[in-house]
Amino acid sequence: MAETQRRPVPRNDDGELDTALAFLTFAREAVLRKTEGLDDEQIRRALVGTGTTLLGLVQHLTVGERYWFGFHVAGIEAADSWDFGMDVPPDRPAAAVLDDYRTAIHESDRMIREAGSPDTKVLRPVDGRWLSVRWVLAHMTTETARHAGHADILREQIDGTTGR
Repeated sequence: MAETQRRPVPRNDDGELDTALAFLTFAREAVLRKTEGLDDEQIRRALVGTGTTLLGLVQHLTVGERYWFGFHVAGIEAADSWDFGMDVPPDRPAAAVLDDYRTAIHESDRMIREAGSPDTKVLRPVDGRWLSVRWVLAHMTTETARHAGHADILREQIDGTTGR
């Protein structure tokens, strides 16, 4: 089967922060690519026992972006609660969920750059530890890549489209 969505991995090696952002961006774009060209039913279709959907993965990652980069890195006040769930209300338009993820990515990238260096410590501790922006970048890259893999499997089940 042809990998119709294949993109090359970044070859950026210009510095630690630029390289880290290039790989995080690659993973984010892979997730978004899995939603391209699908109708509302397809993007909301649950094909695994957990009920995970492409749209639910995007919603989950949006909250992750805001929690890790907004709350921990930038120190923005916490939401009343962080809902990492993947259940998207049926009346919430898919386009709004996707746009919200794109906005969260843009905001995260700004906050990462404003932090200045991967060595910078977070403004809010993680489990009582003052970890670095480097750690948060690595964590979010692995989480996003992991969910991109889930999205790849879901998309292949929906219409046979593969690739990263």
